[in-house]
Amino acid sequence: MSFKILRHIFISSILFGFSQTAFAQTEIQFWHAMGGELGDKVNKMVEGFNASQKEYKVIPVYKGNYAETMTGAIAAFRAKQQPHIVQVFEVGTATMMAAKGAIYPVYKLMQDTQESFDPKSYLSPVSGYYSDKDGHLLSLPFNSSTPVFYYNKDAFRKAGLNPDQPPKTWSEVGEYAKKIQAAGYPCGFTVGWPSWTQLENFSAWHNLPIATNANGYAGLNTELLLNKPAQIKHIAQLAEWQKSKIFDYGGRGDDSTPKFYSGECAMFMTTSGRYGGVKKNAKFDFGVGMMPYWSDITKTPQNSIIGGATLWVLNGHKPEEYKGVAKFFTYLSSPTVQADWHQFTGYLPITKAAYELTDQQGFYKKNPGTDIAIKEITNKEPTENSKGLRMGNFVQVREVIEEELEAVWSGKKTAKQGLDDAVKRSNELLRQFQSANAE
Repeated sequence: MSFKILRHIFISSILFGFSQTAFAQTEIQFWHAMGGELGDKVNKMVEGFNASQKEYKVIPVYKGNYAETMTGAIAAFRAKQQPHIVQVFEVGTATMMAAKGAIYPVYKLMQDTQESFDPKSYLSPVSGYYSDKDGHLLSLPFNSSTPVFYYNKDAFRKAGLNPDQPPKTWSEVGEYAKKIQAAGYPCGFTVGWPSWTQLENFSAWHNLPIATNANGYAGLNTELLLNKPAQIKHIAQLAEWQKSKIFDYGGRGDDSTPKFYSGECAMFMTTSGRYGGVKKNAKFDFGVGMMPYWSDITKTPQNSIIGGATLWVLNGHKPEEYKGVAKFFTYLSSPTVQADWHQFTGYLPITKAAYELTDQQGFYKKNPGTDIAIKEITNKEPTENSKGLRMGNFVQVREVIEEELEAVWSGKKTAKQGLDDAVKRSNELLRQFQSANAE
């Protein structure tokens, strides 16, 4: 090999090494719980950020459902292998807040990295849910949703119902369901996320407390109040309707969704975040309405509470990596990205600017019903009963509630027995959390 060739190889090696160093990107691990079309959309959002700059590379990793993602992150933190960002559903908020050594509050992250950040730019019903008692935002709102009422307009037409007038009250839901069944549909309506839609949001919508201590915001010695007359009446009615398939239970979480997609059930109360899936999978004309209410409990509904998830930052990484996290959060909160996410998914626009941009783009006029979720959470100024809930061990509490609801709807327990047992078992879990986190 000649000297000239050796010199060329030597110089190339130096340049290659320099190039590798100069363009080495800082990697950011982002664990999320978005599967299916939502997961595809998350990946595209991340690709957009990665393409917008060269310093950082966010790596999205799907870790299963919400509970699996949260417990996986906790286990990873204990093993010192935690991601930088983890998506945690709203019922995990109190647990994350209690893990003070593990989390890096978002407001502090943005301060430390000197990233431009205005907490007031976020919708207050959303940001308030994830802020501490001093108003500091602890996690970044990402996919916030609230229950809405989807319905099959084609089924309404066949049943002689006005396709532009969804039922307003639960009495109307029952009446409409019977007419729809008479038109040949096997099921009137089903629901997703039963505890969230039929007890937690049911209570807030009727301005009834979910628990003591302002739904848990005022202290850890909280007890559930979901076994009161209004809740018992509602669950008992669903159990009665279950017998004739006016209401048909389809499982926990999103498990009931196929019943609506297939046309089996003509009405479907579930998260507004299901809008993209309904639009993609429903082979019929559909509409979106507000949650029904019982007119003998309230004449004017209160406001709904949010569900969905936020992005929490975990401690234990290098300062330069957190700069990348902060820039990623700025990107996610930008009006263009948020408006696109909102319009695709049906999740709430987390910032006022994203809502205004969506409105300016004419999206709400072109897609009637997509503003229902915003109208619900802003229907009235939130009260202590309707601003949300904050209780530890609520992942387990919700599982208990779901078990007891299933016992009621299968006829094994009355509504009162099921809800009394749900409250009793849940309060034991709340005491365990209180004992473990007493100051």
